Amino acid sequence: METRAEAIDAIRALPAQLREQVNGLSVEQLTTAYNAPEWTIAQNIHHLADTHMVCLRRFKLILTSPRFQFTAYDVNAIAEYPDAKDADIEHSLKLLEGLQARWAILLENLSEAEWGKIGIGSSPDRPDMNLEQLALAYAQHGVNHLAQIQDVLDKMPA
Repeated sequence: METRAEAIDAIRALPAQLREQVNGLSVEQLTTAYNAPEWTIAQNIHHLADTHMVCLRRFKLILTSPRFQFTAYDVNAIAEYPDAKDADIEHSLKLLEGLQARWAILLENLSEAEWGKIGIGSSPDRPDMNLEQLALAYAQHGVNHLAQIQDVLDKMPA
């Protein structure tokens, strides 16, 4: 991801790409760790819903707060909860459809000054990021998880 337009396109396209990638998979295929220790397909999809909700909230807080500081959270611990391991990915896919659509609308309408607004990093390994950097990072995050899901699909027995 190199441009804002590419990031917005990737954010908007993610739910449809996920649906296409997992269409017709069984409960077993969604919840088996064929590529252990990597997450299952279901965990990847639920993770995207969880983290992208957090990111859209971060965007809104950066836009509306005088000073927003990122807070860290343990995505691996979150991925172990029952709702993140559930084979029913439909809730997360629906959530992502609405979330990503709204996020793309927001991004398409940011002013130049808003793109430059900064969230304060939570630690030295989590630096300050402006909204452009954050959009590029989360667009790439979706692409990365599409690749992780493909890796799991490639490891499934025929």
